[in-house]
Amino acid sequence: MNCDEEQVPKSEPGPGVFECSLCGLRAPCNYYGQKPPNARSIVLLEKCYTMNDPFISQKDRFLTIGSHCSLCNKIVCVGQECSLFYTKRFCIPCVKKYIEQFPEEIQSDLRKKKHQQNTQSSS
Repeated sequence: MNCDEEQVPKSEPGPGVFECSLCGLRAPCNYYGQKPPNARSIVLLEKCYTMNDPFISQKDRFLTIGSHCSLCNKIVCVGQECSLFYTKRFCIPCVKKYIEQFPEEIQSDLRKKKHQQNTQSSS
């Protein structure tokens, strides 16, 4: 079961499982939206899949685990290998496809990451 808008309404917490369409990360998900329950005055910049923080017993603590790519709508985790947040969430395949439309700083950061990955994989 995916933890998507149909199964976890935007304004209500509920059970589900988040699954990243790129890396396959699976995690329990209890909310999708911008205002996680019990988080007081926190409003997220995007609609996110969240889960209760398993390392803290306080109910007002949560972890953001993913969102939808704003271009292709794939569900992606917040891991650097899978997505990038720049005003909106973008999956890495869409970032690569439309790299010229991102600011030079983002392009430069991605080139550095690619170079580091190539260096590490050749070691």
